[in-house]
Amino acid sequence: MGLKRQDWPAGIAERLTAGCAIPAHPLALNAARELDPKRQRALSRYYLDAGSGGLAVGVHTTQFAIRERGLYETVLRIAAEAASERRDTPILVGGAIGRTAQAVKEAQVARGLGYHAILLSLAAWKGASEDEIIAHCEAVAAEMPLFGFYLQPAVGGVKLPLSFWRRFAAIENVVAIKMAPFNRYATLDVIRGVLEAGAQDRIALYTGNDDHIVADLLTPFTLSHQGRAVTLRIVGGLLGHWSVWTRGAVELQRRCAAVRGGAIPAELLELDAAVTEMNAAVFDVANDFHGVIAGCHEVLRRQGLLEGIWCLDDHESLSPGQAELLTAVAERYPTLTDDAFVAANLHRWLS
Repeated sequence: MGLKRQDWPAGIAERLTAGCAIPAHPLALNAARELDPKRQRALSRYYLDAGSGGLAVGVHTTQFAIRERGLYETVLRIAAEAASERRDTPILVGGAIGRTAQAVKEAQVARGLGYHAILLSLAAWKGASEDEIIAHCEAVAAEMPLFGFYLQPAVGGVKLPLSFWRRFAAIENVVAIKMAPFNRYATLDVIRGVLEAGAQDRIALYTGNDDHIVADLLTPFTLSHQGRAVTLRIVGGLLGHWSVWTRGAVELQRRCAAVRGGAIPAELLELDAAVTEMNAAVFDVANDFHGVIAGCHEVLRRQGLLEGIWCLDDHESLSPGQAELLTAVAERYPTLTDDAFVAANLHRWLS
């Protein structure tokens, strides 16, 4: 029997709809490139104490290779255990990849661990027809509520037209969509697809556009449909960028939400460029995202949350000059970091 939105614990649907910050969870390894359970748990505790509305685990930032190493269920369980320490109930989103058999199996594992939704990657469906991809999405939706995911084609995503998003949004068990095409035209395709499916009250829109986070959260997307203007909003973010300096990210999302529907202060809009510049350093944009995971790890290492920046793939590391860029953006925009918060709580998270 599959999980539906109405089966969720009290408060989950309301939090998702209102909007929140959901970090994409990294993987904590030791020098032998083996899982470090203590630091993996500490990361989850950090994100939740920082005010995150939930955790996304088993996604790109967690490293897809956890599946080959037999770590998928383990890392999802550690995050679920950390979430169970809290009085509130964080939104738990599990990542699922691959063709239908694999994605369904991963959804079943996540459901068994108490997760609430599946962030569904479609990267394995390059060259498939729209009908085939929709059938795949429907099969996974029969197991778990779906958090749709538009990944930019430049890093392995599939180009998905308006017609796809209209059909995807019509699937009843779709509860949210993360838009990360890094493309304004493609972002609008998702939003219009949700609107034309009549799903704007059921599907929460979340940004994954790391190059445009603040503007996404502030923009009223007012589109004409059937002779009337309808405004949709991106209410939160599910981002690898928010796996670092998370306390600052939570505050940023809250500030954007607080002015929703009203005048936007210039100083808030100005943060769009600052946040994008910080992201360029973390995600290693200068080198086509080669150091994206290592960049997240380096920030967490400097704060003491991780012991090192090791990845499962020993070819993944910082690019030349990336460490210096991280230092520079942290010095330029100290109000968007959270070093003091981490320092004050690190001992407790590692206990």
